[in-house]
Amino acid sequence: MNNRIKNAFAKAKSANRGAFVAYLTTGYPTLAASEAAADALADNGADVLELGVPFSDPFADGGVIRTAAYKALENGVSLADVIALAKRLRARHPETGIVLFSYYNPIFSMGLGKFAEAAADAGVDAVLSVDLPLEEREELLEVLRPKDIGYVPLIAPNTPIERVKASAEGVGDSFLYVITVKGTTGARTELPSDLASRLDAIRAVSPIPVAAGFGISTKAQADVVSQHADGYIVGSALVKRLGEKGELKGEMLP
Repeated sequence: MNNRIKNAFAKAKSANRGAFVAYLTTGYPTLAASEAAADALADNGADVLELGVPFSDPFADGGVIRTAAYKALENGVSLADVIALAKRLRARHPETGIVLFSYYNPIFSMGLGKFAEAAADAGVDAVLSVDLPLEEREELLEVLRPKDIGYVPLIAPNTPIERVKASAEGVGDSFLYVITVKGTTGARTELPSDLASRLDAIRAVSPIPVAAGFGISTKAQADVVSQHADGYIVGSALVKRLGEKGELKGEMLP
């Protein structure tokens, strides 16, 4: 069993910090630019990379990532391209965690067995499917487990604790992605007042690390979240910066 994600969170904990999980929409603003940005993030502190697979109906995403997904699709980027990019990144960053972040349609359309085989060959550590509910995920997990690929469950702000516990079971060396705010992705100036207690409650029942995302855009927010979670996830802020500048030069958070 590969332990890159487990090791990433353990390494961050030993350094008394939260693990930094960085999301990019693969193919935005171009495939080459997103690859260079992933390299920059991995070289400058990102513990785990989430490679977003562009999808035509990204209903869980806000304007920044939705626009990025549409542009990536215009650029002709497919799930196969994202997996190929993951393989190149794995060769250059052997210890960085890599997660494929996708809606279920592209995965299902490729064929579950073919997808798992290709992801394993690329050195992918885990898969996150935005719209695959707990009750229907087993068909995907059945093909991921033999390949030693984990699965990242999404935990909504209103998910009951018992369902959180069920979501965290049987997903391998992975982490829980706890959504911090109701609504779609996107940077926020403030995070919910009850977030700390919510994260504490989830962390108390989860056998795997807990990382919080949606809305985190500053180091101050990341530091606050890290006091109550094992890691933090930044997406829209990075995607926006990449779109504006065309590159990331080791920049993390303001």
